[in-house]
Amino acid sequence: MNEEDLLPTSLDGSELLEPEPTVEAADAVEITTEARERERCLTARIAIARPLEPIWQVLTNYEALPEFIPSLEASRRLAHPHGGVRVEQIGFQQLLRVNFRARVVLDLDEIYPEQIHFRMVEGDFRRFEGYWSLAPTTDPTAGEVTTLTYNLTVLPPRTMPVGLIAQRLRRDLTVNLLAIRQRVTGT
Repeated sequence: MNEEDLLPTSLDGSELLEPEPTVEAADAVEITTEARERERCLTARIAIARPLEPIWQVLTNYEALPEFIPSLEASRRLAHPHGGVRVEQIGFQQLLRVNFRARVVLDLDEIYPEQIHFRMVEGDFRRFEGYWSLAPTTDPTAGEVTTLTYNLTVLPPRTMPVGLIAQRLRRDLTVNLLAIRQRVTGT
């Protein structure tokens, strides 16, 4: 039995997870996953019909993120010992019908307005690091469009089933990127 087999199912064999985003909305998000033993590297992309600046403002308003990111219970800036950006975030999920909270303290390197690199310095994972990337393009019908990319390398503790965590992260990344787009565009 592999870890994906541990997902709760109904009598008809379908998974008992929260409903997925609509197919149309989920199609707006492109996600790839790479397995490296117990580590997973996930990359998610979405096109947002807005210039870089308003997207950057949404991403870097760390305290406001829980207002629209469904699985994020708390996000707050902390004092950084070397004057950089440090953020504590607490996520909340229900996995296998069990409430699960995960805490990370991230050091961030903001490269305005194109990238935000993050690396866990304390938290509930063995590794949690990656980046946000914003790339401007022009669409003849939509005008200024920004491709927002989120890249995450995660290594959960041995007590967490990595397949289940990766599957849940894929779902959450779709929901989160759609929520960011909605926050930025108002639609």
